[in-house]
Amino acid sequence: MSLKRYGADGSTGAGGQHLPFAHAVQADGWLYVSGQVPMVNGELTPGNIIVQSRQAIRNLLSILAEAGYGPEHVVRCGVWLEDPRDFAAFNAVFKEYFGNHPPARSCVVSSMVVDCKVEIDCVAYKSVGA
Repeated sequence: MSLKRYGADGSTGAGGQHLPFAHAVQADGWLYVSGQVPMVNGELTPGNIIVQSRQAIRNLLSILAEAGYGPEHVVRCGVWLEDPRDFAAFNAVFKEYFGNHPPARSCVVSSMVVDCKVEIDCVAYKSVGA
């Protein structure tokens, strides 16, 4: 099995700190994308759950695209929400991006390590050579 890592050398978090994980790892057609929060250039995107959900999903899709995958290749997502009252609004945003290709998904409420409202990760699959 061959592994390819994306963002392993330049993963940074808040304040530019180096993070000890890859943005994604590809193995035999599978792509495992690390949890994405609503950050741009190490800074949290301010705003409500809709604004933060869109940014977190855009971050996720950017990593997918870098690896040659799209939303249609996502087979599973994991979602963490800070507040259960945000569930309906998050679902509306999620549908904007994955409505045509809904993956399997888990969604839980959890306190966040980063002071944000949402985090999302995913697993994608594409046939090798496709």
